[in-house]
Amino acid sequence: MAGEISFFELGVGDPDKARAFYGGLFGWVFEAGTTEGGGYAIRTEGAPGGVHGGDPGARPYVFFRVDAMDAALDRVRELGGRVDETELGGDEETVARFGRFLICEDDQGSAFGLHEPPPAPPAA
Repeated sequence: MAGEISFFELGVGDPDKARAFYGGLFGWVFEAGTTEGGGYAIRTEGAPGGVHGGDPGARPYVFFRVDAMDAALDRVRELGGRVDETELGGDEETVARFGRFLICEDDQGSAFGLHEPPPAPPAA
């Protein structure tokens, strides 16, 4: 459903330390090597997530689901927000597997992300 939290990303200095910390705190399950930079995909009972290294002290990134990224980006701009045009993990293989991710700011400068999931595979 559009607008629900569909993904979160944690930027940390050391993904292995984050795995130990958040795994110990929440019991999250981590899958190695499935995110850029040698991080982890995170499986939770709620929204899936990821952790990446080389980003110490970063705030968590929260991504809201949209059904049509380009239309959502246009709407962000129409409402006075800003779009960072750098698509995260924008190579074809990553987009096909995980969908599209972009960071935006609302009209007051607060950052948030938009996520368009990949298309569902054709029915067999």
